[in-house]
Amino acid sequence: MNETKAKIGVIGAGAWGTALAQVLSEGQDELLLWARETDVIAQVNGDHENKAFLPGHPLRQNIRATQNLDELAACEALLLVTPAQHLRSCLMALPDSNAALILCSKGIEADTQQLMSEVVQMVRPDNPLAVLSGPTFAHEVAQGLPTALTLACDSEQLWDRLNPLISKPSFRPYYSDDIAGAEIGGAVKNVLAIGCGVVEGAGLGQNARASIISRGYAEMLRYGVARGARAETLSGLCGLGDLVLTCSSTSSRNFSLGKGLGEGQSAKSLLTDRATVAEGASTAPVLQRDAKKRGIDMPIVDAVCALLAGETDSRSIVAQLMGRPLVSERR
Repeated sequence: MNETKAKIGVIGAGAWGTALAQVLSEGQDELLLWARETDVIAQVNGDHENKAFLPGHPLRQNIRATQNLDELAACEALLLVTPAQHLRSCLMALPDSNAALILCSKGIEADTQQLMSEVVQMVRPDNPLAVLSGPTFAHEVAQGLPTALTLACDSEQLWDRLNPLISKPSFRPYYSDDIAGAEIGGAVKNVLAIGCGVVEGAGLGQNARASIISRGYAEMLRYGVARGARAETLSGLCGLGDLVLTCSSTSSRNFSLGKGLGEGQSAKSLLTDRATVAEGASTAPVLQRDAKKRGIDMPIVDAVCALLAGETDSRSIVAQLMGRPLVSERR
């Protein structure tokens, strides 16, 4: 009976996957949450809480955790919330189905420099594809606080199919057909958030952080347009909106990582001590390589990469950025 009740499956039971499961389980008979960790499965099914990744947030009893991907074969929609570098292997392990695949992972694959949508199109070309992205902190979504974000779909028919499943009173998706734009905003902002965290940790002030946000957004636009995104998409929820949120709070894992770097801690120690993934750390060097290959100037991304590699310190990087040639703001 359980194999046929669930319309929605969430693959990945970190903080964001668990928060999505909580909000999307409203009005459903059952929602399946796939987790790798046996202790997480036991907590969700027994205590109705994910104490490892989203503690303090009671979960609805119609959320059922499983370690068996085959149980998700009958779902109408599967939300993919695995770390970006593990998406390909996850897709290859999925059972055959006609489920819509909704990308919620943000990043660029290291080995191929492919966007997550390009990975899906290569591994699962016959499945309908969508991207869910926007300014979202997991704990606020889990609390039912108002949230708006972009749902980019490969057709209007898919939007019509997914909107009733995704839209909730506190969770509002806006339609887009720009899948590349929705993805690129989410990937690039994670790297820029590390830069803003560095500014905070080094005590360089709000003026500097505002500069990183605005000039970082210019880098996002240059890169996004070069990869086929539309500028208007990147000015919306999944681009500028997500950038502002992620660059403004230690609730962001990437901002928190940057803050530690700005305070003088090493990237190695900060990343080793974390139970959750700061996707920007993995995305930064991949983004840098791809941008250089395409001839796109991204000095803030370069600076973040240098800090993550331990090649320089935060104040030297800021001095370097401030000493760049004086050019038009439009560049």
